[in-house]
Amino acid sequence: MIKRYWTYLAACLLALAALPAPSWATGYTQTKYPIVLVHGLFGFDNIGPVDYFYGIASGLRSGGANVYVTSVSAANSTEVRGEQLLLQVKQILAATGATKVNLIGHSHGGPTARYVASVRPDLVASVSSVGGVNKGSRVADVLIGAVPDVTYTLANAVSGFISFLSGSPTLPQNARAAATSLSTAGTLAFNSNHPEGVPTSACGEGAYQVHGVYYFSWSGAQPYTNVLDISDPVLALTAIAFNGAKNDGLVSSCSSHLGRVIRDDYAMNHLDEVNQMVGITNLFETSPVTIFRQQANRLQGLGL
Repeated sequence: MIKRYWTYLAACLLALAALPAPSWATGYTQTKYPIVLVHGLFGFDNIGPVDYFYGIASGLRSGGANVYVTSVSAANSTEVRGEQLLLQVKQILAATGATKVNLIGHSHGGPTARYVASVRPDLVASVSSVGGVNKGSRVADVLIGAVPDVTYTLANAVSGFISFLSGSPTLPQNARAAATSLSTAGTLAFNSNHPEGVPTSACGEGAYQVHGVYYFSWSGAQPYTNVLDISDPVLALTAIAFNGAKNDGLVSSCSSHLGRVIRDDYAMNHLDEVNQMVGITNLFETSPVTIFRQQANRLQGLGL
């Protein structure tokens, strides 16, 4: 009887050892290469106690990840933002001794990260696009046709103020260039020069790996998610521009596709995807922090 008990116990321990590590386990997010987070339009690294990727960097670090949060122009073209990001990637590599980075970009940060991977694939292990504007945004299309010049001037002032508050006052701002880059026509032109990972079909997946760089994407598809979030009514309004197509309030699900599509239908809106506003998201959906941690673990499994 005793021998049978110990045999059973040993079998149970072996079975437990074979299970994947839980998401809270030490080392769960520990990737080979540093994770670099890239903000979107009107974004920042942090302003005082508020991070753009709210609670996400700390959530990744808690599992062992080496995380850097970059700061590029709050509003400018993809190419200008991309060159700014490339400079910071080189600085991160010099500081850490790593040979590559894992880029994770939200919204306009998606194409910004793609630019770096396209021009310097030797420095990038992976690109993960979160609610990325990879085939344009109907909201940008509408704004380009309806917004007067004075609005762009105001947007430049707002962008400059955001950069000032986040400690990057010298970054150039160009809201018109940003809107053009995020439009359907603008992304079409960008994709012709930087096609890596972009689906060739209207709403399919793109190549999973190009020039040694792995490509991933995920996004939300529910513009209104929490009555306590003051930004939700705005995103519910901008969602009208998509004429019923699945979207997160600013980007259609199909436009967000890049490389391997993890999911394009999380019950999240565009800000929920980065745990904004300040953690007020859909109570009935997976935490955005958990999704980022799962992606880090996925990269770890690929040896990245």
